[in-house]
Amino acid sequence: MTTSPTSYQQLITESQHYLRQGNSLEARRWAQKAVASEPEREEGWLILAAISNPRASIAYLNRVLMMNPGSARARKGMRWAIKRLRAETPTTRSGADYRKMIIVDPITSESLVMKRQIITPWLIAALLISFALFFWTVRPSLAINYRNNGTFQIARGLVAKETRTPTFTATYTATATFTPSPTFTASPTSTNTPSPTPTETPLPTETPKPTKKPKANAGYNYPGRPRGVGDNEAWIDVDLSQQRTYAYRGDKLIDTFIVSTGTRQYPTVTGTYKIYVKYKAADMSGPGYYLSRVPYVMYFYKGYGLHGTYWHNNFGTPMSHGCINLRTNDAGWLFKFASVGTVVNIHK
Repeated sequence: MTTSPTSYQQLITESQHYLRQGNSLEARRWAQKAVASEPEREEGWLILAAISNPRASIAYLNRVLMMNPGSARARKGMRWAIKRLRAETPTTRSGADYRKMIIVDPITSESLVMKRQIITPWLIAALLISFALFFWTVRPSLAINYRNNGTFQIARGLVAKETRTPTFTATYTATATFTPSPTFTASPTSTNTPSPTPTETPLPTETPKPTKKPKANAGYNYPGRPRGVGDNEAWIDVDLSQQRTYAYRGDKLIDTFIVSTGTRQYPTVTGTYKIYVKYKAADMSGPGYYLSRVPYVMYFYKGYGLHGTYWHNNFGTPMSHGCINLRTNDAGWLFKFASVGTVVNIHK
């Protein structure tokens, strides 16, 4: 599953080829392959920034600047992305005023653009006419005279309760000038956990408390806390021989999950690593496969990661190309439990 620099450059060349043709979908696919193979190199991240929307571009360029603060291309790209972001101003269409609302995913920095309609004078007039007709119709028994003095009764109108529509809060982040152009996959937004008070208090990384004390699987030998992990620090242990993943806080077992790891042809790496990036949802590709919007992805070494799985239910059996497949609900729990920098220890 490892890729040599030559293979990485071939992936970049393919991505640039499709970028010149204007095929951003294929350019993205090859750039993602390059990033998965060697995440510490800049070129793949820069291409993804070039073909994504402003907020996603900023996230990718921040990733480059974290690796190389002096990158001239990343700094130039940041100015370009911020300039595009600032250009997202309200627009007006004939007869009605529309304004853009940007909702930002806190994990992926991806934005969802929604539009709301502002009430205009003609719309107010239409509402007044509708109200008059409504008032007229709902009167219990109003007689209407015809030329032949015949009458009929207008039945009382039934008024349905209007559906409550949640309002969205517009979010705007100022921050950059590049050359290429955008698209990105929107990820679901994180949910708020209600607090005892009437207002909701978001708890983005709160660790859920298990209802009953978890037990390690029979035959599992606790490897001991990895060096550098604190007494109350979260870390993850993966037992390849048992196909189980264990979530610890210090030496205390918090939860355990059944998983599917790499096959004999595509084995999972062993050793001690740290999660270097998290995605609420991300596309994944490799030899002979392309998976769209894989949930709760946490990469810890090159293209190897822990993530949710919707394409099989054969957990407990090696099934992957090297990643650690979890049930989607389990992956969601682990996604909240862990953070960037959390240690992942993998052994047989």
